[in-house]
Amino acid sequence: MVSPGVQQYGFFFQLPADICRRLNPVRGALLVNNTVVIGIQWGDEGKGKIVDWLAEKSDVVVRFQGGNNAGHTLVLDGKVFKLSMLPSGIVRPGKLNVIGNGVVLDPWSLFAEIDSVIEQGIKVSPENLVIADNTPLVLPLHRELDILREQRAGSSKIGTTGRGIGPTYEDKVARRAVRVADLGNQGSLDSMIGRLLDHHNVLRAGYGAVPVDGSRLKTELLSIAGRLLEFAGPVWRILSERAEQGKSILFEGAQGSLLDIDHGTYPFVTSSSTVAGAAAAGTGIAPGRLGYILGVCKAYTTRVGSGPFPTELSDKVAHHLATVGHERGTVTGRARRCGWFDAVLAGQVCKLAGVDGLALTKLDVLDSLETLKICTGYRLDGNIVDRLPATADEQGRLEPIYETLPGWEGSVASSRSIGDMPENARNYVARIEQLTGRPVNIISTSPDRLDTAAVSGPFA
Repeated sequence: MVSPGVQQYGFFFQLPADICRRLNPVRGALLVNNTVVIGIQWGDEGKGKIVDWLAEKSDVVVRFQGGNNAGHTLVLDGKVFKLSMLPSGIVRPGKLNVIGNGVVLDPWSLFAEIDSVIEQGIKVSPENLVIADNTPLVLPLHRELDILREQRAGSSKIGTTGRGIGPTYEDKVARRAVRVADLGNQGSLDSMIGRLLDHHNVLRAGYGAVPVDGSRLKTELLSIAGRLLEFAGPVWRILSERAEQGKSILFEGAQGSLLDIDHGTYPFVTSSSTVAGAAAAGTGIAPGRLGYILGVCKAYTTRVGSGPFPTELSDKVAHHLATVGHERGTVTGRARRCGWFDAVLAGQVCKLAGVDGLALTKLDVLDSLETLKICTGYRLDGNIVDRLPATADEQGRLEPIYETLPGWEGSVASSRSIGDMPENARNYVARIEQLTGRPVNIISTSPDRLDTAAVSGPFA
């Protein structure tokens, strides 16, 4: 029996009618070609594999926020690619890869990554990589300030990667950032370096650090200008033209939505907006062209660094998740904290980010666990709450309310169809759908891109 206002759609789920109105009634696909992929937890959800899987069917792959503080691993034909700046489509021939203005770009890190993938046999040139000319640059002084601040904070540190991402976004908002296009304009570069150092050298004095030499910084920037400017272009116009031509555009988010500067577990967040709407502002494409919003989440929850984590575990289950799931950060190598799936947080992100459907990863990591738990609510000072409070103090006092489900015999590892999975595994997926209010479109059952079950929606 289908309830009023909803429509049967996919394997388990009934989609709200407002989403169905945007779908082709014959093919079940959105009336636009584009897809935005975001993480709906604290990052490390497996977006890289999902984006790679979708990139094969896309014409353009776009990074729209973050920097080299987030990484992902791709496995293609037995080769392992570790990317942090380059869009995932770079490993596939014939794709245009774009770095949008919402990214903060460390050019030295980018060149090292380009050289690394070229050594692995991947072609990288201005023909398949374009960088927005208004993209801010991460400079050595940003990395140094990041580290100085974390060292001064001690036990109160945010847990940044020390790669200068936050300080660069600060300079962008304060209108003193050096951007890609400035490297090709002498007057602009001199002016921006002057504004930048007027601020940073005062800060550095407070930390007891030596001032930055403006002439030396300019020389360092000019030494890379030629190579970087080869890739520069008006991304807003390029994407608009491709969209008008009917090309398929895949927008690739970094980090997770719970690290969003506005909607995450503030102040233990990143310095950019990580929800789907950032894809428009971070590239210059019109919001109406974003298309289907796919939220990626693990079948459990992980977090790197400091900050609240209501479902965090410290028992043998945590050890199982960390060991079987190989839970270490791609960029930093830091161990990830592990816990049960939090349907409250996932459902909240689905609403605020406009998620249409989910990609569920690492379901195979739950193999062999006798029982599973899903967080369905919290207790805060004796009261039941159904959302994440705004303050870190309240977030840290949340006590999860769990629903227990049976594990499954057998394994979902390497399954490529929902029908191949044990009944209890299917029931676990269905319960996530019910609690988040979104259908599971894709299920990943191993790091291999082929071990991906397209369950429902426009990807089936």
